[in-house]
Amino acid sequence: MHSALSHFRIAGVAVTTGSVERDFIADGLAAGIDRAQLERVSAAVGLRKRLVAPAGVTALDLCEDAARRLLSALDVDPSSIDAVVFVTQTPDHPQPNDASLLHGRLGLSKAAMAFDLSHGCSGWVYGLHQAALLCAHGGAARVLLCAGDTLSRLTHPADRSVDPIFGDAGSAALVERTGVDAPWHFIFGTDGSAADVIAVPAGGARSPASESTKVVKRDAEGHGRCEENLRMDGAAVMSFTLREVPGAVKAALTAAGWKAPEACAFHQANRFVLSVLAKACGLDPASVPMDLTERFGNLSSASVPAVLAHAYGAALSTASLRLLACGYGVGLSWAAAAGPIGPCVCLPMLPLRR
Repeated sequence: MHSALSHFRIAGVAVTTGSVERDFIADGLAAGIDRAQLERVSAAVGLRKRLVAPAGVTALDLCEDAARRLLSALDVDPSSIDAVVFVTQTPDHPQPNDASLLHGRLGLSKAAMAFDLSHGCSGWVYGLHQAALLCAHGGAARVLLCAGDTLSRLTHPADRSVDPIFGDAGSAALVERTGVDAPWHFIFGTDGSAADVIAVPAGGARSPASESTKVVKRDAEGHGRCEENLRMDGAAVMSFTLREVPGAVKAALTAAGWKAPEACAFHQANRFVLSVLAKACGLDPASVPMDLTERFGNLSSASVPAVLAHAYGAALSTASLRLLACGYGVGLSWAAAAGPIGPCVCLPMLPLRR
């Protein structure tokens, strides 16, 4: 699906990470894995450090901190926000939704709408599209877009195929209506027939949590997990990424009329995936930031705004850039967007402090 929207801008972005540092090498050694093997994987894939949330801290808490920092930096009165879009797959509760809870925490106007989007690594682009729709066609002047996950809570420490990958973070972006006809082009796609390659099998209405779903089992490669843990078929995900994402990226660039973007904010799966994907998309790998996973971990729905804050914050403070943003993952889903961003406020990424 192709959608073109204009008359909106991203006024600012903030990202708050977890505050507990985990080390890929140290954790692997503690699990009895050979150091040389760990070093080879670390160098090839780009796994080193990651930041996870401490006990009791959720994606809602991380996004609230990011939102408060951003609204303060922009000197925006929370009562002027017309809508909250909250993207997460790790909400505080089945009911009520995180958007409503954040609405209450921030003291937003009762006239504001608030809803969640259940999406993962492609979710920020999905959320931006919804926020842009509200500004361009829905009567909203300001929309607070929050996206974040604490996926480290869904992995099992005995599953070395998944557990070392994910960090935790929450993001906030303020999207505002403008009178400027500067179009953004969005490309979306879904392959639900392969949705089970990234999944948490139990814990929902289809397969409620029980004693049996908590039993840890080992797979053929020795990785341990229960049915309530996140599982991922890495080879299938890589195949899906290279099969679907390059076409979406090229379609977004073609729709925008660009030969190349000036800024690339790709979902930070890992360094290896990004390097192969960049070449498949016809992009210079040197132009695609790839170092966030080894610093913070795979941040799921907060991954794209993390790239904006970490790699382009200084440039965006004074300049407008042609941005290519892209997310891909659980669903299976993918989303690419091409449009102008900046000048805007991109705050430094900070761990949550309490």
